[in-house]
Amino acid sequence: MDQQREHVALTQGLGGILGVKAGMTQVYTEAGDSVAVTVIDLKPAIITQVKTMEKDGYQAVQIGFMPKKAKSATKAEQGHAKAVGEAGFYRSQEFRLAPTDKLDGLTAGKILSAEFLKPGDFVDLTAVSKGKGFQGGMKRHHFHGGNKTHGASVNHRSLGSIGNRADPGRVFKNKKMAGQMGNIRKTVQNVRVVRVDMENQLLLVHGSVPGPRSGLVTVRRAVKKFGK
Repeated sequence: MDQQREHVALTQGLGGILGVKAGMTQVYTEAGDSVAVTVIDLKPAIITQVKTMEKDGYQAVQIGFMPKKAKSATKAEQGHAKAVGEAGFYRSQEFRLAPTDKLDGLTAGKILSAEFLKPGDFVDLTAVSKGKGFQGGMKRHHFHGGNKTHGASVNHRSLGSIGNRADPGRVFKNKKMAGQMGNIRKTVQNVRVVRVDMENQLLLVHGSVPGPRSGLVTVRRAVKKFGK
């Protein structure tokens, strides 16, 4: 069914698309330099709804990513996705558009395309970082740790002092201490696009991307580079 759907790109505004992190590899430039890249698999992102100023008070394109089977979708999901011929999606997301952006060609049932990107462009990548569980201060915040000699005992990886005396008599909020590490939403800005393979629906970006393999990645035009 996806092969029969029409593809359309968000040429207005910052634009965006969803993908799945496939892993890292290296490619070579024309000068023979090796460049480390992350491969993002741009699986079909189907437009499920187009929101307008007149009806919704803002403009946006809502997409469904990675279709579900009917047995895995709720009745509400099935009802919302019925208009585009699917039972539901594992991920739904909106890409906000400016009130002045035109919605020509953006209709429910079409697939978002990465044609708005080309090599040399800059993008912002958003993903959930790898969860590391409960970690100590040295791993979580790169603390120096205690002395290894001069009589130091059982405090080699301890935090050290976390406060003062009777004044203030408490530990300040946001003090860097041991705790949950990773598993948070991270955005990496101004990442350069190395290659766009439209035939195989692959996007190669320079360097690393937050999250594990098979993690979802949101790709948007770089906010700080847009319009320059």
